[in-house]
Amino acid sequence: MPQPTHVVRPGRASTAARTAGLLVAVGGLVVLGLLSIWLGSKDIPFTSTWNVLWTNDGSNDAVVIHEYRIPRTLLGMLVGAALGVAGALMQALTRNPLADPGLLGITMGASTGVVISLAFFGISSVLGYVWFAFAGAAVASVVVYALGSSGRRDATPERLVLAGAAVTAVAFAFNSAVLLMDPEAFDEYRFWQVGSLAGRYYGVLVPVLPFIVVGLVVALLLIRPLNALAMGEDLGRALGAHPDRIRAGGAIAITLLCGAATAAVGPIGFVGLAVPHMARLIAGPDQRWVLPYSLVLAPLLLVGADILGRVIPPTAEIQVGIVTAAIGVPVFIALCRKRKLASL
Repeated sequence: MPQPTHVVRPGRASTAARTAGLLVAVGGLVVLGLLSIWLGSKDIPFTSTWNVLWTNDGSNDAVVIHEYRIPRTLLGMLVGAALGVAGALMQALTRNPLADPGLLGITMGASTGVVISLAFFGISSVLGYVWFAFAGAAVASVVVYALGSSGRRDATPERLVLAGAAVTAVAFAFNSAVLLMDPEAFDEYRFWQVGSLAGRYYGVLVPVLPFIVVGLVVALLLIRPLNALAMGEDLGRALGAHPDRIRAGGAIAITLLCGAATAAVGPIGFVGLAVPHMARLIAGPDQRWVLPYSLVLAPLLLVGADILGRVIPPTAEIQVGIVTAAIGVPVFIALCRKRKLASL
């Protein structure tokens, strides 16, 4: 009598492969986190780094590790996760594979908040203008959604994108006019605008942490509704999805994530744009996998870029915003040339 053969279901194999890939990415993030704590301008042996990592003995090495490198690494992971998830969420909501956190005017709104704090209130500390940046991002998001949903029409992706472009243009003109009339504010602003993890420690990490955590929770709660909405609004409604509620929740999550991340470290380009494409190339268009992969791959990219910016120059440090642009541009061009931009 022939023995029954074992049949492997494609769904199970695919799920196992995706889970394994996600675990590998998490392991890589842990390794990069340790490297980020170890490497820096001050040369500390790895054994000493490992010892003081678990036991703060109050030595100079312990101060460097616990007061400077650990919060910098944690902030890089947190900001990377926020930008990656915000980019994936924005591309899913707008159904635009080229959407990034700056598309809806949120990044420029945060920049406007920083300009106002520098030029009109004389606040130049990171802990001071972080709240202005977040408020600017929130106001920009509300204005974009109000413009996109004005009249009798719903806030469709196209209307939101057009409203975001309009708000970005107005905010950019305002920022340029203010900064041209205030050279001191311009000098302060240009250091924030480049995007950097340097000088951002617990005083910046703690205030933005609640906003990013809430934004991540809201984004993850939208995974199943986003999958339903991807089938089309009519079919999505038939499956129980509410497009307006989904977009409103997505706008809230994007505002919290992009506003807090941009306020903390400045504008960081290409993370929210390129990482969701990488996630879809690995896991497919299912948002149940795209968002978790973006949650891990984005901090992997940002922390890795920060490490490169610290170790490549012999005497100085390249800001992480410059490194992510240098890495993200060729990667994204390669993705476009291969015509493998995964469908949404």
